[in-house]
Amino acid sequence: MKDKNKKYTYEDFLEIIKTLRGENGCPWDRVQTHESLKPCMMEEAAELLASIRIYDRTGNPENMREELGDVLLQVVMHAQIASEEGLFTMEDVVDEVSRKMIRRHPHVFGTSSADTSEEALQNWEEIKKEEKQGKEWIVSPLREVPQELPALTRAAKVLKKIDKTYEKGSSYEQNVEALQKAVDALKVCGHEPYNKELEQIMANILVRLSDIARITKISSEQVLTDRIEDLIDQYEKMEKA
Repeated sequence: MKDKNKKYTYEDFLEIIKTLRGENGCPWDRVQTHESLKPCMMEEAAELLASIRIYDRTGNPENMREELGDVLLQVVMHAQIASEEGLFTMEDVVDEVSRKMIRRHPHVFGTSSADTSEEALQNWEEIKKEEKQGKEWIVSPLREVPQELPALTRAAKVLKKIDKTYEKGSSYEQNVEALQKAVDALKVCGHEPYNKELEQIMANILVRLSDIARITKISSEQVLTDRIEDLIDQYEKMEKA
């Protein structure tokens, strides 16, 4: 064991994960696959977001430091499994993301310019678009948005691509008008369980709300999360009253 007064390094961490996956390692770690670890990555990413919220509220970075480590653990585990499968190594992952950062920041590492964050983002998107051309896993611009994203977030991204790629996005006013029609339809729609008509109306409402959020640059996920917290506070106060 290493001296407890000394800090472990990145290289030490890679060796720890390699050992856990090795012949005499941990039975649980040894049987994990890319597929089996998917729920872990989702959970750790959510816990990291929670740690940022906790830091904003308390000013204490301890939980954020821990959760960043847990996310890094997932990255290194996937890279170690890929290395065992002969696909790539953690060094390859670091090399590729480093090259990407240099390539997508020509205003820093190259000769082009970007005086504002908007210009830098535009550079990034244009270079990213060039990089994606010819990639066999990209079926279409809209299919490029991962299904694994939360539905509200994915809706906003798909709608943004529709607007940008096909120039057929709805305006704020069109969305509001469509929402009003959907609300009117709710008044005459039955509310028995498994009502397909009601499902469709609700889906249309959620899409329209997502588009309004996109147009007004509001995070639908965040405002819904905040509203849920408000509801919890409201009813917890009622219980204590």
